[in-house]
Amino acid sequence: MKLIKSLAIPIIVGVISGLIMMPFNDYQSLIKPPLAPPSLAFPIVWSILYILMGISAYLVSRDRGNLDIYYFQLFFNGFWPIIFFVFKLRLLAFIWLIVLVILVIIMIIRFYRTNKAAGLLQIPYLIWLLFAGYLNIMAYILN
Repeated sequence: MKLIKSLAIPIIVGVISGLIMMPFNDYQSLIKPPLAPPSLAFPIVWSILYILMGISAYLVSRDRGNLDIYYFQLFFNGFWPIIFFVFKLRLLAFIWLIVLVILVIIMIIRFYRTNKAAGLLQIPYLIWLLFAGYLNIMAYILN
């Protein structure tokens, strides 16, 4: 049951954030930088990342680790699409994303100290966030 809850939390955050931003999603109309993936890639990648987050959080909680940084970064994660798509504040979204990257690095370190697998499971998330940072700043510059 704890694993199901751990999986559900990031997925629910992603779904809520996605539903809020969906009517405002202007990705198709943006001038995109090289390497920009098609729209279809985002829900697939995020679904995988949210599952990895949930498994990682489960491992840390099972080992009695602290999840405060996890929930804090998840809050930042959930608000990024709203800042970027709903409010169209691309530069603020980039700054927000930098803070999120820092939080995720801290989370990876803390998770790794509690459970090595939990920390390593967050590496794809960090890589995707760095790629998202590139897309975000280029969307700001090009648009």
